Order: sequence, then C-alpha cells, then structure tokens
Amino acid sequence: MQRRLTVYLVLLLILLLLLSIGSLFIGVYQFEGNDFRAIYDLIFKNQSVNTSDYYVFYNIRLPRIVLAILIGSGLAVSGTCLQGMFKNPLASPDLIGITSGAVLFAAVTIVLGSTIKAYIPEGLHYSLLSIMSFIGALITMSFVYKMSTVDGRTNIVVLLLSGVAITALTGAATGLLIYLSTEEELRDLTFWTLGSLAGANWTKNLIMAIVILISFSFLINKGKALNAMMLGEKDAEHLGIPVERIKRRIVIFSALTVGTAVAFAGTIGFVGLIVPYILRLIFKSNYYLILPLSAVLGSILLLTADTISRTIVAPSEVPIGILTAIMGAPVFIAILIRFKKSL
Repeated sequence: MQRRLTVYLVLLLILLLLLSIGSLFIGVYQFEGNDFRAIYDLIFKNQSVNTSDYYVFYNIRLPRIVLAILIGSGLAVSGTCLQGMFKNPLASPDLIGITSGAVLFAAVTIVLGSTIKAYIPEGLHYSLLSIMSFIGALITMSFVYKMSTVDGRTNIVVLLLSGVAITALTGAATGLLIYLSTEEELRDLTFWTLGSLAGANWTKNLIMAIVILISFSFLINKGKALNAMMLGEKDAEHLGIPVERIKRRIVIFSALTVGTAVAFAGTIGFVGLIVPYILRLIFKSNYYLILPLSAVLGSILLLTADTISRTIVAPSEVPIGILTAIMGAPVFIAILIRFKKSL
C-alpha cells in the first residue's frame, strides 16, 4: 500500500508542477519570449531580464501560485479530516459553518479593527486578522461538534442543521457590519465574501506555510487512525487509538488552517468537499491513501480554479469563491443523491 501511495503522490506532484509552470505563462501580461527560456532567465539570470518581467514574475504570479497551492492543500486536508471524524461525506469547513464563522471574525476585525488594536500589543497588529479568523473558526467548529455529537456519535441531521444555523447567524452579523462599514471597509468585506488570491505576497505565503507545516505535522499521518474510527470510536479505542486526542487535534488544526486561509483569501468554499469526494470514488474510504493525496489534489484544484478566474474575463478576474462554488455544487448534489439512495 505504501508503494501504491508513493506512485500516486509522485504522479499528482508532477501534474501540480506542470500546472504551476503553465500558470506562470497564462495572464494578460506576456513575458519577453513567453517560453520556458524566459522562465529560465527569470530564475537563473534575473539580473539580465527587464524590470517588468521581474516584477510580474516574483511579486505577482509566483506568490499567487504558491498561495493557491498552500491554501488548496490546507482546505482539502481539513475537509478530509472532518469527514473522517464525523464519518460523513457532507462534513466540510464551509458546509458546517466554520468558514462563515471565520469570515465573521475577519469582518469584525476589518470594521472594528482600530478599536480592537488599542487593547492588544502592537506586535500582534499585523497578525490580528489571522488570529481573529482562527478564533472564529475554532468557536464555530467547537459549537457544531458539541451540538451534533452525543455519546461519541455524530447525528448528521443535527450536524447540517447546526451548520445552517451558524451560517445564517454569522451571515446576519456580517450583513450588519457591512451596513455599518465605510466605503473602504465595504471593499475589503466584499473581498472576504467572494474570495480572491489577488492579495498574495511572500509574507502571507510564509505565514500560511508555517500554519500548514504545523497542522500537517499533526494531521497528515492520521489516515490509519481515521480508518479505525470508521469502525466505531469504541472499537478504535480498543485498538489503542487515542480517539478524543485525535478529535481535538482535528478541531484545533482544521480551525487554524481554515481561519488563516480566510484571513488571506476570503471565502473559498467546497474545496474540502470536492477533493475527498473525488478520491473516495477511487480509493473508497481508505484514509491512509486519501489523506496525503488530498493535500496535493487540493492544490491542483485551487490552482486550476485561480488560473481560470484571472483569465476567463481578462483583464478583470472572477472571484475564485464563485468558481469553486460552481464546481462544488454539482458534487454536493451528487453526494445527496447517493445518500438518498442508500436510505
């Protein structure tokens, strides 16, 4: 099984590399030559290229591609872990309210940030948006988990209804903040609600990479534990799996990943739903394979969506959250149809 996993990972990584290189060439601005030699010169002979090529390559396209890879990977792994923990394919950060909770706290920071910053150390001002988004994601995740789980068993109806309630409540609160916001704050809030990677830079990439590394160090190797939990939490405990500790880690690090992603790119829905669903069609419910593969497939999905979003109506761009919703809605309907047939 390890050999099989390695083969699939290598193939997906090659595909991701090819997509990344292709994405560098796609856009309104065309590099001199617009071929692989141009990219080679930018990487290895950056002193001899013109300043426009250098700026677009290092400050616009490359940071955006890296951020798409990081956020896509984080959202996919979070969604996969949540589905394994809840033992249901409908559990994903956006459908159970985690994303909307993170967006609400990001909106609070945007509109009331000047008031909040007066009470916190100056060193945390730059990270305030990420911290608040994480807090919002953590609170909503904890609420949904406690509401839908009784005696170690998760009620899927309560899970979805809790997500609907959280989304409606946070949506109303976000709407109130939009009403109270200034014109500049309204533009920022629109960015969060529609989602975009246009604000990518190397500082955000560094923070997101650190978050991903920390989260993945606790989550990416939990495939066998999630497989055991699929048999039932009591049976998993008899096999020596620390069920409660794993569930706490999934809650905390999923919230951390989703909160940071929302802080940097706004609402990007359905990635955590689409990726596990595609992999489950191929590998059934074997999380030992699905979990690490989701990290790469999530990057591929979001990078593809972002490349389309910035080229389909060039020189403008379609908010990436709209594209992922268009891709995710049919998958969600397909899951519901399969779930209906299994009743």
